[in-house]
Amino acid sequence: MEKQTILLVEDEAEIREGIRILLSGENYSILEAPDGPTALRMMNDQIDLVILDVMMPGMDGFSLCRRIRGEVDCPVLFLTAKTGEEDLMRGLGLGADDYIRKPFGIGELRARVQAHIRRERRERTHAVIAGDVRFYLREKRAVYRERELPFTKSEYEICEYLALHRGQVFSREQIYEHVFGYDGESDSSAITEHIKNIRAKCREAGCEPVETVWGMGYKWRN
Repeated sequence: MEKQTILLVEDEAEIREGIRILLSGENYSILEAPDGPTALRMMNDQIDLVILDVMMPGMDGFSLCRRIRGEVDCPVLFLTAKTGEEDLMRGLGLGADDYIRKPFGIGELRARVQAHIRRERRERTHAVIAGDVRFYLREKRAVYRERELPFTKSEYEICEYLALHRGQVFSREQIYEHVFGYDGESDSSAITEHIKNIRAKCREAGCEPVETVWGMGYKWRN
């Protein structure tokens, strides 16, 4: 099996070494960058996943994520000690797909990385229409009445999952497990922030397809 390439951006050498040792045994090729400028020089379309520390000297993870999103479309996984909702919203709004709170467990990091790599490699074969939104599954695009909705990868996956099960209600935990492949309860809160971003983009385009079912979760409107 071809090795998947991961770019690890972390200013602390001990953390980089630990993550490299952990993931090198999982058929991944690990590229390491100690700071944002170095990471930008290493970026290319052969990278399958970026693991990015938020708090770095000079160019922080938020600024780097914004720059990365202008060059590549691979998943971005934040490592963060920041737990405030505003910080999480900011990161996801800049195009990050997921985050792991520091300190994190070995099993959690491995599972998250595997889930995002697996999701990235899934084959898409056809288009699906859900109401006025058309999903191009192979290209991972969503279009509302000829207007493309500018979703990040994770936002798109959430919408696709809900749209393919129109009318069914899913909890945050269920959505997280099905979309990301890992049912980490502590981080299902990422779904709430993704939904907020999805709704903002949909409202701007003139549609509101995602409905909250209070006390239960979310569904795609029939």
